[in-house]
Amino acid sequence: MMLAFPEYAPDIADLNGAFTKTAINVVPRGDGYGPFKAHAVYSSALPEVCRGFFYARKTDGSIIVFAGTSSRLYVMSNTDFSWLDVSKGGAAYTTLASASQWQFAQFGNLVVAVPANVLPQVYDLSSSSAFADLGGSPPQAGGVAVVGRFLVLFNLLSNPYRVHWSGLNATTTWTPGTNSSDFQDLPDGGPVRGVAGGEFGYIFQESTIRRMIYVPGSPLIFQIERVAEDKGLLAPYALIRAGERIFFPSAQGFHVIMGSSLPTPIGKEKFDRTFLADYDAGSSHLLIGSADPSETRVYWAYKSVSGSVGLFDKLLAYDYALNRATTIQVSGEYLSSLARPGVTLESLDAVSSSLDALTFSLDDVSVAALARLSAVNSVHRLGFFSADNLEATIDTAEQSGGRRVRVKGFRPITDAEACFGSISGRETLQAAASFSTEQPVNARGFCPANVSTRLARARVRIPAATAWTYATGIDPIFAQEGGR
Repeated sequence: MMLAFPEYAPDIADLNGAFTKTAINVVPRGDGYGPFKAHAVYSSALPEVCRGFFYARKTDGSIIVFAGTSSRLYVMSNTDFSWLDVSKGGAAYTTLASASQWQFAQFGNLVVAVPANVLPQVYDLSSSSAFADLGGSPPQAGGVAVVGRFLVLFNLLSNPYRVHWSGLNATTTWTPGTNSSDFQDLPDGGPVRGVAGGEFGYIFQESTIRRMIYVPGSPLIFQIERVAEDKGLLAPYALIRAGERIFFPSAQGFHVIMGSSLPTPIGKEKFDRTFLADYDAGSSHLLIGSADPSETRVYWAYKSVSGSVGLFDKLLAYDYALNRATTIQVSGEYLSSLARPGVTLESLDAVSSSLDALTFSLDDVSVAALARLSAVNSVHRLGFFSADNLEATIDTAEQSGGRRVRVKGFRPITDAEACFGSISGRETLQAAASFSTEQPVNARGFCPANVSTRLARARVRIPAATAWTYATGIDPIFAQEGGR
């Protein structure tokens, strides 16, 4: 008999009230789980805590990386990966509110950056050396998106219940009634927390979701219709657009919208309640969503109730092709997808005088045009998750044979070079479970144990930096014992 590893954190409570978290620091695979790698830095440190970063593609395909701190904007040098101050006029902006982040959007050659307490900033990829105020007197806004050929501002400082869009293909036209520029006040549903862009847009409020559909030639400009009521966006930076899919957490759990469909739950009885119990609602700005364009996965970084102030300390990883999720224990300041700026062999001298001393792998540069999941760590340095494998812990579901059993050990079904196993036991569903002393896998591929119990669970631990690609389950060795 082989026991497969179940999904992460099913929302089925043991009768003692504890939730079962079954997979840590791994990612879902079709046959089980695979390793998740540690963060590998490659940029210099930002002067302060990162409050948002973004990459833009120029017309020649090259990459420009931007980042924001509490009062300044920076662009990364493609030569030595240091940060150059490109704030307007070289001066500091008004300091961001503690729960705010910089938000960015690319519209052609323009990169627009917004926080609610600063005029929208714009950087022309073809000519700018610093950001400048966006022309046309746009409103100050906490969020920005591109819907069709319109730039959309939301979470407005003057009216949080309004969305305001630019003129058609005209980011400096903001006068209502001019070149299709206009605004819409939303009478119910709460403040606007997010807008998912694309050919048509979705407006996410606190408790309502609406769809924006461009109607050419109509005086309405956009037809705005309600698609969900009593369901909204839990946190302003948690919205993810991954191709034709839009993922978002609400107060009722995690959902996905595909095309023009209604929101569909994805975490019900899987990880919704576990997440909502663990998530620190007082740090909503650290609930940050991002897609990994190189995989069929989306990630939500969040600060747990036991995490350090100012940092997210966990990732919830969801594979939408497999409909499975896991949790990953990493910390950082901000999470997003990123394509690495290119670097020539000649410019490597500016990064390091020794190839062996490089802080990143040249293999990462070879796929620089491909966007991947990235983060800024706790010391303000940007990098990919491409270092050694993190330590992984995977539990099976708890098993009961109806009678007492003696578990003699198990064979882990994995190609890990080294791993350890232990068995938990308890007599009743009301009792607390305790694990046996873990044992390394021996030459026969067996983790020995000697546990007499009525309810048993196996745990596999794969140490950090161990080479492995899959873990599917375990093959237990046990026998029933006599009754008394």
